[in-house]
Amino acid sequence: MTTYCDYVKTHPEDLFNKNYHDTQYGFPLDDDNLLFERFILEINQAGLSWLTILKKADNFRSAYSDFHVDKIASYSDADRVRLLNDSGIIRNRLKVNAAIENARRIQGLSNEYGSFRGWLDSHHPQTLESWTKLFKRTFTFTGGEIVKEFLMSAGYLPGAHTSDCPIYKVALARRPPWYLR
Repeated sequence: MTTYCDYVKTHPEDLFNKNYHDTQYGFPLDDDNLLFERFILEINQAGLSWLTILKKADNFRSAYSDFHVDKIASYSDADRVRLLNDSGIIRNRLKVNAAIENARRIQGLSNEYGSFRGWLDSHHPQTLESWTKLFKRTFTFTGGEIVKEFLMSAGYLPGAHTSDCPIYKVALARRPPWYLR
């Protein structure tokens, strides 16, 4: 018998979360812009439901230049105003500012580590507590839950799927060998 993670079982009508669960959650990401997208979506989820974010994901991609780190890092005050007036995304000044500032910080990390992923890989593995401290020192608008969900969703922390979930094996098979440390 196929057993899905509890969240999917308790929300069977929710196709947004089921699709995310089955195709993205816990799967490693190679592309810095995709990692940045996941990070910014997690930041925007703070205080809201993940379903709200999933339903607005396409709007976020459009509003935030497909989460291209270098483009967002160069956003001006006019871009901030544009984002704060965009009803298709979360219009929270702190979250908009965090996206722009964190893009700039990722550029700095990329200069030193080659990429955002390179920075993440250089610190893997760590405990959630250590990751949270590192993220709080490095980025803005981060806390334990944001860090946990970002790292679990990108495969850096275990727990995205239960071991009896069929997606667990699919996500695990896509991880490079060093992910298993």
